[in-house]
Amino acid sequence: MNPVIVEVTRRIEKRSDRSRGEYLERMHAAAGDGPARGGLACSNLAHGFAASGDAEKQALSGSVVPNIGIVSAYNDMLSAHQPFAGYPPLIKEAAAELGAVAQFAGGVPAMCDGVTQGTGGMDLSLFSRDVIALSTAVALSHNMFDAVLCLGVCDKIVPGLLIGALSFGHLPVVFVPAGPMVSGLGNKEKARTREQYAAGKVGRDELLAAESAAYHAPGTCTFYGTANSNQMLMEFMGLQLPGGSFVNPGTELRDHLTREAVGTVLKSTNLGEDYMPLAEILDAKAIVNGIAGLLATGGSTNHTIHLVAIAAAAGIHIDWQDFSDISGAVPQLSRVYPNGSADVNHFHAAGGLGFLIRDMLANGLLHEDVNTIVGPGLERFCREPRINDGQLAWGDVPGESLDPDILRPSSDPFSPEGGLRLVTGNVGRAVVKISAVDKKHHSIKAPARVFHSQQAFVDAFNNDELERDFVAVIRYQGPRANGMPELHKLTPYLGVLQNRGFKVALLTDGRMSGASGKVLAAIQVTPEAIAGGPIAAIRDGDVICIDAANGTIKVDDVAGFESRTADIVDIGPQTGMGRELFGAFRERATGAEQGASLFGSV
Repeated sequence: MNPVIVEVTRRIEKRSDRSRGEYLERMHAAAGDGPARGGLACSNLAHGFAASGDAEKQALSGSVVPNIGIVSAYNDMLSAHQPFAGYPPLIKEAAAELGAVAQFAGGVPAMCDGVTQGTGGMDLSLFSRDVIALSTAVALSHNMFDAVLCLGVCDKIVPGLLIGALSFGHLPVVFVPAGPMVSGLGNKEKARTREQYAAGKVGRDELLAAESAAYHAPGTCTFYGTANSNQMLMEFMGLQLPGGSFVNPGTELRDHLTREAVGTVLKSTNLGEDYMPLAEILDAKAIVNGIAGLLATGGSTNHTIHLVAIAAAAGIHIDWQDFSDISGAVPQLSRVYPNGSADVNHFHAAGGLGFLIRDMLANGLLHEDVNTIVGPGLERFCREPRINDGQLAWGDVPGESLDPDILRPSSDPFSPEGGLRLVTGNVGRAVVKISAVDKKHHSIKAPARVFHSQQAFVDAFNNDELERDFVAVIRYQGPRANGMPELHKLTPYLGVLQNRGFKVALLTDGRMSGASGKVLAAIQVTPEAIAGGPIAAIRDGDVICIDAANGTIKVDDVAGFESRTADIVDIGPQTGMGRELFGAFRERATGAEQGASLFGSV
């Protein structure tokens, strides 16, 4: 094993010893004996299967037939979740064939940052994760189930489902994806059209045509943002079937994988001999495997928040230093947009996650000795599914990458490190993703230009006020201020300025996420401005130094900056688009490095 991976795992286990022990004790107590519904009074149980058919009622009346609870993020507006419409009947049919029952336990909300980007609705985005966790808990609170299938794909949905399911960690849980849409307009061409629109070279009609050609069918967006990073994490942490993350919706293979998920979760219930609850899979080693996978693939910076919250729900405490140290040990092995021009379909065809897991295991970059939904050992994920004679079969992944411009082994990486850096200094702590940033832009020293909203920045751009070197300081964008929206509205404008030869960067207590692009961005600054963090004391003209190579971020050449009074401003009422309903969330939210969560350490 790589010594850094070993050491980071050891210190996580040590700092989490008490909380992890308490979590496992709660889960063991919850497991009890036999199906949970066996402890329900007759009236309770009758309510639980009143709408079921006679066969299901008969099965659920006893204590030997397993019942699967389905928790789904289905809606038919969002492409990633629209395919889930047909999953419950398929799951119920597969369960019946295996002598089991499946009930639709409940739905969770699924919102799309692609729809809400740059609008008031985006301020609900991060908090929707905790709403999803709460909704998952409500769905499972009926205590009718022996196992759980979680149907979700995108940004906050998978983390929310997993956080909620961890409160029921005594049950086996399998995640069931829908897969990415087939490839459309290339991501590089889409980004070019966005920059042309920001520069006023094309109109809205051309922009909409490009966007519609890129996002054009059922399935997940094909760039490697948070949604597809979620799918990678579920495989690397052993919670999703091997090789199933990037199989397109509506295919025969996709249906076979969904049916296989039913059989997989049924084998793990405490009614049989191979009981394997979620709590025994998601441990410190699984979390470290997830971080290593995130870094090897150049995944979403959102997971420096989500993985912290997920781990905490399992009694495990991680921080950004853990990410940074692992990043220094794990090479970057794939290039998928925004870190390259390929999309996830191309990545999957080149060898995909199975190729990566096999290579990383061989080079000591992953823990093999973990539990998974398909049995002990991560080696089981070094394979890929296929259809043989109408049946699901598993085969070896390619021995070599089928496209070294997209996917490479550890012996020939794109970069010797994972491309995620922790930067610290008199501004606080922040995350920098450099995997998509040209090396010449990894550091900057330039005067600050301070804004309190994305729109204020756009207005300054449109007024030709930004034709110079500067660091855009966008503050009051943290979880306690306005829910920590992603700030991708800024991306094309900053890209235009960088293309014009200016040295530009972003410094913010907001998020940028998996679509972070070619402009240097120090994001998720903590403490945030509204909490009195030093970012609130920055003034126009202060010289900002961001040095990703050396892990530093500071206000330079300003005497007495550390004692300067923070400029706490009134950003106005958080109302409209439902924001008024989330006041308690904003008041309670932890800092970004603590997961920006309502729950703290649960």
